[in-house]
Amino acid sequence: MRKPDNKRVVVVGSQISTSLGHGMEKSWAAAAAGKSGIGWLTRFDCGDYAAKAVGEIPDFDPLAYDFLTERDVYLWNAGFIPLTMALCHDVAQDAGLEINEKNAHRVGAMIGSAINGNDSYESNLTGLAQGGPLKVSPFCLPNICANMPAGKASILLGFTGPVMAPATACATGNHCIAESAKIIQRGDADVMFAGGVELPLLPAILYGFGNMRALLMSQKGDRSLSNPALASRPYSGDRAGFVLAEGGGIVLLASAEYAQSAGLPIMAEIIGQHMNSDAHHYTNPRVETISACVRGAVEDADVALDEVGYINGHGTSTRVGDKTEIACLRNVFGEHLPRIPISSNKSQFGHSLAASAALEAAMTVRGLVEDLILPTLNLSIDDSFADLDFVPDEARKARVDIAISNSFGFGGPNCCVVFKRWDE
Repeated sequence: MRKPDNKRVVVVGSQISTSLGHGMEKSWAAAAAGKSGIGWLTRFDCGDYAAKAVGEIPDFDPLAYDFLTERDVYLWNAGFIPLTMALCHDVAQDAGLEINEKNAHRVGAMIGSAINGNDSYESNLTGLAQGGPLKVSPFCLPNICANMPAGKASILLGFTGPVMAPATACATGNHCIAESAKIIQRGDADVMFAGGVELPLLPAILYGFGNMRALLMSQKGDRSLSNPALASRPYSGDRAGFVLAEGGGIVLLASAEYAQSAGLPIMAEIIGQHMNSDAHHYTNPRVETISACVRGAVEDADVALDEVGYINGHGTSTRVGDKTEIACLRNVFGEHLPRIPISSNKSQFGHSLAASAALEAAMTVRGLVEDLILPTLNLSIDDSFADLDFVPDEARKARVDIAISNSFGFGGPNCCVVFKRWDE
């Protein structure tokens, strides 16, 4: 095998869809204004089940795109497929990326999901139960394939480079970004669509997470009972579980050389990443390995600990998860940690599983460009974290040169990515 080219990798665009709104501009404006997208569940009737504070994308309409017809939406009824197509279309258009016969083979995608097309699968199971075998769609299997969203995006946009769909639970988005960066760095592609898309608000998924006591329950004694916007509260003393949310995030990566030659807008550079596995427990995170992951990312970036100006935390709002993450950050950054702002975007738009890290990466990069650190909403004092700066409730103007985005998932996958303000 030939030697890697060791190219610089840059972010040239991002598009997201969150409970704050479909599209980066809507979500960013709402997040910067300190708003929450969390509301009461409307996707189905959950009765008196208490895990009803969720994040729903309020305004995505696939038929607003001229490349999607009513027939397309009917046949491709796994919602993550049209959403991925829309996000990839929009980010390519925003960046001014032209894909043609000359460069198509140098453009690829790595876009993952945790639950894939389970919405389509559920509808086919219902059809089978009610009407028999002929009520199962011939599109059932393609709809539940993990790689189909990226595949349909490649068909739409015409790129023929590597297309893959990793699935590493809540670390998926960062794994896709980190591995896409490696593909570009070694010279196997010039441009990669990277991220995750998730539409998890289905009965079995919600009840499954709720019954494992992972979700926030809006019930008597909890402050979210009167206002769902108070449900997601990472790093708070009264945190009691995460808020399940829909979401999709695509980060467009390119080699710096290609971006400059093609006139693509450079937003930031990826300068480091690290990934490992806990080998410990399927849900409980391990301090030693997560610490090693964060430390490895900083070392890969070749920056000093005191150069890190912001940490976009995994911050799910679970008691064990947040406690473990902060313990790991203390292990890595030591005396520097109290001076580093930490915030969790999940406080504003919930936890979108495989999409979360991609959404957070997009928000981190936009923050570098805008000189703005997004807040952690609903923060109440946790005495063990009292010395730390979680950017409570309001966004903060600040110039940050280097930022880290953390993600950790069920099964033990960990991935951290380091972004740097662009400097030619």
